[in-house]
Amino acid sequence: MSASLAGFKVVRTDRELEMHQVDAALREAGAELVVLPDGTTEDDLALAVADADLLLMCYARITARVIGAASRLRAIVKYGVGIDAIDLEAARARGIPVVNVPAYAEETVAEGAFALLLALFKRFKPIQAAMQREGWVWPQPAWLARDLGGKTLGLVGLGRIGRCMARLAGGFRMRVLAFDPHAEADHWPAEVQRMPTLDAMLPACDAVSVHCVLNAGTRGLLGATELAAMKAGAVLVNVSRGEIVDEAALVRALRAGHLGGAALDVYGQEPLAPQGHPMSPLYGMDNVLLWPHLTFYTHEAMQRLEQETLARCLEALRGEPLTVHSCDPRLRAQTRGVRFVDDPRVAPIVDNMQNRP
Repeated sequence: MSASLAGFKVVRTDRELEMHQVDAALREAGAELVVLPDGTTEDDLALAVADADLLLMCYARITARVIGAASRLRAIVKYGVGIDAIDLEAARARGIPVVNVPAYAEETVAEGAFALLLALFKRFKPIQAAMQREGWVWPQPAWLARDLGGKTLGLVGLGRIGRCMARLAGGFRMRVLAFDPHAEADHWPAEVQRMPTLDAMLPACDAVSVHCVLNAGTRGLLGATELAAMKAGAVLVNVSRGEIVDEAALVRALRAGHLGGAALDVYGQEPLAPQGHPMSPLYGMDNVLLWPHLTFYTHEAMQRLEQETLARCLEALRGEPLTVHSCDPRLRAQTRGVRFVDDPRVAPIVDNMQNRP
């Protein structure tokens, strides 16, 4: 970053997700950088941003009170995809632009989701545990796995990550169905069967993978009724947001044996914990894989994330409009301090992101 940022204050939350390039570049350019840990209280965050020019966040909740305390704030940059933790109405009312980095890890997360799906079908968790415990196991019914070929995968959401997931599944000869009422017919992949409702899709699937954004319409989308509608023995993969699934109902469905398993990378309350957490009972289940919200976390994806985050930071601190690559209507509804690229679902935009070193 060549521009001088002397006199600018930047607050970055969620220091547990290390952003070495971003932090170093901002400091080298002369900005005052305050990095706050996970669990920072609303009071402390409001105090930190009171005189800040830029707020970088990933998981922390950015409430109306925090936004209201920030008298100098030029922008909020989500270094990641999901924007559900930001009070967007409060930001819009103050004329503070909000941007995210939507296209840095779509294939990365899809690879992670598919790895979790494959691990469920092949019973990696119990077999690996037995190998660690006993040194060897012989073929017996407890270790009997399943093929993916010929099975049906249902996708809840067919955005960037869902489309990548569909391509991976096709390589394993899986039949792919998808439910996404917001996806345009012109962009619908020919190899994916469009389902009109969740009710129509769920009973047909051997596996269901969640890839939609969290908003008022998708919170609790997969509730007790939907989980009960899934085929007996089917498995659920969720790498999107924990609140899309009724987690208490999921625990009940797994305990009852209706579902064949689940692989989760996201939770309504993070971090997860073996005790004292609503999802704690899942730790003891051989047919459940618990991942610590890390399907996005690869060398390549983090490089792309840091580059794009720095680009948005520089725009904000120079007083330029911030570039919105996302097609999320909540971000596209902004009218101040932003500029929109052409439809970000167009392949060249995604390809350019993927090909950066």
